[in-house]
Amino acid sequence: MAKAESSVASNYVFGINAVSSLLKKNAKDIGTLYVLSGKRNQRVNDLMDVARKLHIRVERVDAEFFDEKQLEGVHQGVLAETQINYAKDEAFLDQLLESIDEPPFLLVLDGVTDPHNIGACLRTADAAGIHAVIAPKDKSGTLNGTAIKVACGAAENTPFISVTNLARCLKKLQDKGIWITGTAGEATTSIYQADLTGPTAIVMGAEGKGMRRLTREACDHLVFMPMSGEVSSLNVSVATGVILFEAVRQRS
Repeated sequence: MAKAESSVASNYVFGINAVSSLLKKNAKDIGTLYVLSGKRNQRVNDLMDVARKLHIRVERVDAEFFDEKQLEGVHQGVLAETQINYAKDEAFLDQLLESIDEPPFLLVLDGVTDPHNIGACLRTADAAGIHAVIAPKDKSGTLNGTAIKVACGAAENTPFISVTNLARCLKKLQDKGIWITGTAGEATTSIYQADLTGPTAIVMGAEGKGMRRLTREACDHLVFMPMSGEVSSLNVSVATGVILFEAVRQRS
């Protein structure tokens, strides 16, 4: 008889900060904590102590175990296997928007594929008080172990919403009274002139290509980031930090 498949696939969270955050906020969803044999430092020892107190199985493994996982990033000798489904759906987004009692503040990533950038954007979004990060399922990176590690705990705090049709999702946000502000080099209004207060969703496009056509057409406003040097663009995670904290300045 074939073994029934779990409805939620196993995920791997690795790196000391990411695993520490997982133990604090979602310990019940951890199956096993794997630690590299011979890895001895206080932070790793503390993680193992916390896991054991929470009755989480801790296993010592060799370097080959980590190599087989083909992790995109430095694992620091610790990896947690978890059943958490980090990516939420549009139904979760609807519930979230109904539950908050302040103007929604959202970040939309259109076509950002690098998990390091996704993790960095999520980390910045958490610091800026973003209620949720939205990204399309297709032609976009996922919230994998690398992104979770780079996010340094933000993945447990800021919802990551994966949507089937981004343009349709933006239209639904507009119907709820949320203004969509897209970033584009050809825009005529700078981020320092734009009104980023009130219910707002800020859209960041992929580095180089920018937003896709349908996403651009769904925006209420387009803004640009003034730049002075020879460099024509910034890394998307850096640009995200600049515009989000200009919005934070205005909103506060």
